[in-house]
Amino acid sequence: MLRIVRRAGSLLRSPHIHATNPWNSELQRCLASGLPMNTLVLFVPQQEAWVVERMGRFHRILEPGLNLLIPVLDRIRYVQSLKEIVINVPEQSAVSLDNVSLQIDGVLYLRIMNPYKASYGVEDPEYAVTQLAQTTMRSELGKLTLDKVFRERENLNAGIVEAINQAADDWGIRCLRYEIKDIHVPAKVREAMQMQVEAERRKRAMVLESEGTRESAINVAEGQKQSQILASEGEKAEQINRAAGEASAILARAKARGEAIRVLADALTQQNGNSAASLTVAEQYVAAFSKLAQESNTILLPANTGDIPSMVTQAMGIYGTLTKNIPPKNKELGHDNTRETDDLHQS
Repeated sequence: MLRIVRRAGSLLRSPHIHATNPWNSELQRCLASGLPMNTLVLFVPQQEAWVVERMGRFHRILEPGLNLLIPVLDRIRYVQSLKEIVINVPEQSAVSLDNVSLQIDGVLYLRIMNPYKASYGVEDPEYAVTQLAQTTMRSELGKLTLDKVFRERENLNAGIVEAINQAADDWGIRCLRYEIKDIHVPAKVREAMQMQVEAERRKRAMVLESEGTRESAINVAEGQKQSQILASEGEKAEQINRAAGEASAILARAKARGEAIRVLADALTQQNGNSAASLTVAEQYVAAFSKLAQESNTILLPANTGDIPSMVTQAMGIYGTLTKNIPPKNKELGHDNTRETDDLHQS
């Protein structure tokens, strides 16, 4: 094997080499295509795949690192990069669903997943994917209106990637993502879009203003409602408290009145009780006359207004009529008092 290598080296250095020498033709081919030449011992860089043919037929794919090949028989036919490749998709014309002409371009990110398919499945993988991306972009844009093109940009990119991957699977290429760079619309359409945006903003401003007015009115109404409710509840509580106070006052007055009557009844049963009662009636009569014509101009007077003894006698007569219904025990206690009252009447 080493002798073959030395011989091959001497043939390359020989000045008398013929143009039809296979080594010379292989060297010229490698220099013209940029492919590495088979020198028996080869070092494949990381993230590259070298496709080797033996006697014109696919033999194997060299892995990164050290590899040995047979000169003349083995030939490096393709070198595929396994890194992520970035391709600029040229600007192209497309028509949206609402018949608006657009100028759009993008960036395509792809990677070779199968070096064998990428070498033998298509002549120029990058060119094929670029053309597929352009046609797919036109097709996807034709399904959307102009407004949706701007709003659903992410969905549009995802649709283009999915369509490319379905077709590029036989080429050993996988599209990782697609990004739209610029979308150019005609000047008149751009002016119409600007007017539409301004109209939408004015509409939103008016809607927000009306909603603010409505919320303000609702808040004012709610405040008035709560105020009225609180006022009515306060009035209700006040009336309840006033009624409770009046009831307590009436009850207290009734108890005081009852206690006063009880004390008065006890006092009348004592000696000279009727005389005390007559004196009280006379005092009240005189006090009543002192208030005449102070609160009203209309006065009703009895015929014998100046006869105070007769008025007292009449009052005591009423009292005597009421005391007839007193039980016998009380009558016995008040017998002397009745006699004194009769004496008073006679006088």
